[in-house]
Amino acid sequence: MNDNRLFGPSSFSLFPPAVKNLLIINVIFYLATLVFANRGIDLVNMLGLHYPASPYFRWYQFITYMFMHGSFMHLFSNMFALWMFGYMLENVWGTKKFLIFYFITGLGASLFQLGVNYIEFTNIQKAITLYSQTLNQQDFIAILDKYFANIYDPNKVNELLSNWDSVAPLTVNSLNSLLAMMMNVPMVGASGAIFGILLAFGLMFPNVPVFIYGLLPVRAIVFVIIYGAFEFFAGVYQPHSGIAHFAHLGGMLFGFILMLIWGYRFKPYKFYY
Repeated sequence: MNDNRLFGPSSFSLFPPAVKNLLIINVIFYLATLVFANRGIDLVNMLGLHYPASPYFRWYQFITYMFMHGSFMHLFSNMFALWMFGYMLENVWGTKKFLIFYFITGLGASLFQLGVNYIEFTNIQKAITLYSQTLNQQDFIAILDKYFANIYDPNKVNELLSNWDSVAPLTVNSLNSLLAMMMNVPMVGASGAIFGILLAFGLMFPNVPVFIYGLLPVRAIVFVIIYGAFEFFAGVYQPHSGIAHFAHLGGMLFGFILMLIWGYRFKPYKFYY
């Protein structure tokens, strides 16, 4: 593709094939999640991506997790971003190349997040092992606050602390159960692939304005840098927020690598209004 080519609204399809069908498929999966939930079948648990050590892990989840969403707003925000940034890329790249980029960045995002999870879970297991040798009450509380602050039951913990001498040996199993609970939480959403698309959009159309909250115009490349920095700091300082920040960064990283492999030379495409 010639980098000097001019692009504008009249030359673009607003709903090119890949974007349109991805939107439809994601909506179908979300509706199916609601329908099956009413019948006692948890599609999120079945098709979301589990940590490989989890008994719920299946290889096909590396693909299916991209089509599962935890809420309507989760779905809406991802699909809006897919359309907003994706339709321009598909018009430039073509459908086949766009789909390859979408699924590789989505897969890369999951691998990056699982790598971060491996480091985190290994550190937790080491902390539990060290604690098992001392059964120190303060160490128990420290582990809970550092790693399990969002999932443990304060009432049950207070009950354990009030009967510490008799239950201390059992607390090791309690911590291991909490770790297993973390491993069994599935990762869902198209966000990893969306962040890859966002990065590509920012590099290819750096000067196109992105309106934050529909009001504040920011150059696309600036928006990408700010958003990427936010995800990094959120991942480091809020690791247990329930949001896979490192999956977002992984999508960006794999998107960047893929664009280098494809020979992209960071010469912006020209866009007219």
